[in-house]
Amino acid sequence: MQQEYNAKKIEREAQNYWEQNNSFVVTEDETKEKYYCLSMLPYPSGRLHMGHVRNYSIGDVISRYQKMLGKNVMQPIGWDAFGLPAENAAIKNEVPPAGWTYENISHMKHQLIELGFGYDWSRELATCHPEYYRWEQWFFIKLFEKGLVYKKKAVVNWDPIDQTVLANEQVVDGCGWRSGAPVEKKEISQWYMKITDYADELLADIQKLDGWPDAVKMMQTNWIGKSVGLDIEFKLNNATSITVYTTRPDTLYGVTYLAIAAEHPLAIESGKKDKQVQKFLDECKKMETAEAAIETMEKKGVDSGLTCIHPLTGEKTPIWIANFVLMGYGTGAVMSVPAHDQRDYEFANKYNIPIKEVIADSNGLVDISEEAFVEKGILINSGEFCGLDFGAAFKAISKKLSSLKMGEEKTNYRLRDWGISRQRYWGCPIPIINCPSCGAIPESLENLPVRLPENVAIDGVGSPLKKMPGFYKTPCPKCGIDSERETDTFDTFFESSWYFARYTCVDQKDAILDERANYWLPVDQYIGGIEHAILHLLYSRFFTKLLRDEGIVKTNEPFTNLLTQGMVLKDGAKMSKSKGNTVDPEEMISKYGADTARLFILFAAPPTQDLEWSDTGIEGSHRFINKFFRLVSSFVESKNSVVVSKIDTSKLTEEQKTIRQKTHLALQKVGDDFGRRHSFNTAIAAMMELNNTLSKYNDDSREGAFIKREAIEIMVKCLSPVMPHVCHHLWFLLGGKEAVVNSSWPIVDDSALVQENVQLIAQVNGKLRAKIVVPLDSENKLVEEIAFSDERVLKFTEGKAIIKVIVVPNRLINIVVKD
Repeated sequence: MQQEYNAKKIEREAQNYWEQNNSFVVTEDETKEKYYCLSMLPYPSGRLHMGHVRNYSIGDVISRYQKMLGKNVMQPIGWDAFGLPAENAAIKNEVPPAGWTYENISHMKHQLIELGFGYDWSRELATCHPEYYRWEQWFFIKLFEKGLVYKKKAVVNWDPIDQTVLANEQVVDGCGWRSGAPVEKKEISQWYMKITDYADELLADIQKLDGWPDAVKMMQTNWIGKSVGLDIEFKLNNATSITVYTTRPDTLYGVTYLAIAAEHPLAIESGKKDKQVQKFLDECKKMETAEAAIETMEKKGVDSGLTCIHPLTGEKTPIWIANFVLMGYGTGAVMSVPAHDQRDYEFANKYNIPIKEVIADSNGLVDISEEAFVEKGILINSGEFCGLDFGAAFKAISKKLSSLKMGEEKTNYRLRDWGISRQRYWGCPIPIINCPSCGAIPESLENLPVRLPENVAIDGVGSPLKKMPGFYKTPCPKCGIDSERETDTFDTFFESSWYFARYTCVDQKDAILDERANYWLPVDQYIGGIEHAILHLLYSRFFTKLLRDEGIVKTNEPFTNLLTQGMVLKDGAKMSKSKGNTVDPEEMISKYGADTARLFILFAAPPTQDLEWSDTGIEGSHRFINKFFRLVSSFVESKNSVVVSKIDTSKLTEEQKTIRQKTHLALQKVGDDFGRRHSFNTAIAAMMELNNTLSKYNDDSREGAFIKREAIEIMVKCLSPVMPHVCHHLWFLLGGKEAVVNSSWPIVDDSALVQENVQLIAQVNGKLRAKIVVPLDSENKLVEEIAFSDERVLKFTEGKAIIKVIVVPNRLINIVVKD
């Protein structure tokens, strides 16, 4: 009696087998090629969503495939456990963030196991565990000693009610997202890492990332933003001057005003003398500081009442205070050329500031009646530099300013040093003690980790660490006097910038990493969302170079290949609780089984494209698994399931040859789609087509039994990375001596791919009348003879005048007749 597909029973049995047999636990093996496959670690928010399912299904297919190729495959998993969402949930639910986080980890781990992902759970880590963050504290101290971390003041979003720093995304219409209080700009001390010291190397090495998408490499290149320009001095008087940086010195004669940041010392001084200026400065304090927000907000400004001297014309140039200039970028001042910069153009028109054209096109024409002329061209109205193009003008003006000691060439970067401190509780404590006498002193290494108190209730008003003398009061490690521990915690990007390395030796208690890191690194395949293309990936690259320079790892880059998967959409929008369009993976597993959820998410779209959720699509995936299950189980129960060890392939019939050819063509495609193209949807389509072919194939001969078993075994192996539970069951049903996950990937029989004959469409007057078989690459004369001997063709040609015969080699023959 044919078995019924029971997803729950089959999946439970497979998962128990993998756990009991440590199927995915791996150690170093120099006799095998290593393969490190990693999906970005999840934040333990409480429940998996379909985006998680997609990300981790992709990684699991790649891992299982590479394992079947005979490689030593590591696929670990862990938890990016620190962060603001836990604090918000803790406030809402009145529970400590630690308890909420650990409960979520437990639930999500169960969900990942239910989905059948082949993780080495012995390597599981959580970034909130002291045994993990101890080592980033240790590394921070090493970098502090090398001068690669420092502290300076920076302007932040400050909530005066909650007494805390807000991220830009927590500022809603100028107010704190929780308190509703108007947000203030406040200058506080922050810790920074000197990522700019590595800007050139980070930029140059992008060209070596051949396995990364071009879009991601371009995004990183733009983020680092290397440019060559001039630092130009605009003097206020004999004693002071304002320095501006520009990549367009060719427009210098078109400067009609300078714009400075609201936090600039000159702006602050102006505010003390002018109430209107001070009113504007107060307004700027409530403004968002995110670059994206500044790009789209209304550009506002006020005349400071100050002027400076143009370095080449000697003309007085007004200094305006503008809300689009940030003190934290460059010098907090920019030269404004409204004729040749759109932002400056709109600002000048708004405040009736003069506009002067100094660049024209190759015909000497320029039209700024409706918008700025921003292209490079020929200089006009520029004194001795008129007629020069951009390149010549750059050199000439640079030389002139240098001779006047009023400017010099400079290479600049958009990239800024990484601010790593956060004024929040749920994060890794920064291991610094602030001594009144010695200043900032690192904690003694033997006292690490500096543990974060976990049984802490938070109310959202300031960091609870600032209210815990037991945490922050401590003697100075250097002089012993009463001091205070740093109450800031690390940016959570700090944890996620090196976790991939810690997986390699998670049990190492005496060092941050050991030699096992050099065996496994770099990661061979990294998988995650495009939203992490810049910061996470850039910081991970930076951390890897820091670890290398400390002599801890040998690799220069963390990830050899990168796959950025698309989003999962429903009703055309990203799944979100607020939109009410989420799909719960647990419901899908309960209704259809984990294999169905995996199959649908991999089949519905190429991995790098967005995927539209479809209820009918998942039902179709479930039907396919049932069809596949029936195909295999009915074959096992048939008399043809007897194992035939060998046949003489030269004696196969045309139909048998065709089935073998289709089988090995499909195998060849799946191997390429899994290994090189990562085109899982087309690989699955090839298997579905083969399933349909085999369902119609009935051949009771010895050769027929061999061919069908060969094809079915290949199908089970090829589909096992996608739907591992049912394939685990079916492989044993077919008589497999070991689990399919431990079996070898099938080898393509090249001889089966050789095509001796080909099927052609036979048309009469353009209408299909027959399908004929001819030798491959037959001459037209032979094709015509075979076609005219076919009874189905003769029925429509006999007794009629043959006007002409058209043969398309290996595809069709069309006979044109006339009555």
